Amino acid sequence: DLAGSERLDKSGATGMALRETQNINKSLSSLADVFAAKAERRAHVPFRNSKLTFLMEPCLSGQGKTLMVVNVGPELDNSH
Repeated sequence: DLAGSERLDKSGATGMALRETQNINKSLSSLADVFAAKAERRAHVPFRNSKLTFLMEPCLSGQGKTLMVVNVGPELDNSH
């Protein structure tokens, strides 16, 4: 579950919550790197940069299809 992904300055997370949020953000960044490498047809796709991408390698390789669901709230607090 990557629902905890958020900006650290907005969340005010500390302790274990801070560490979890940092790990989630790292995993999402690694996933974006994998998508970019595959889209650009690079020879090396960085699946081993995070546990998430390492575990998803079979799903993201070959002719598999990927669907990303994003839940965005319309509140002003969620805008950048």
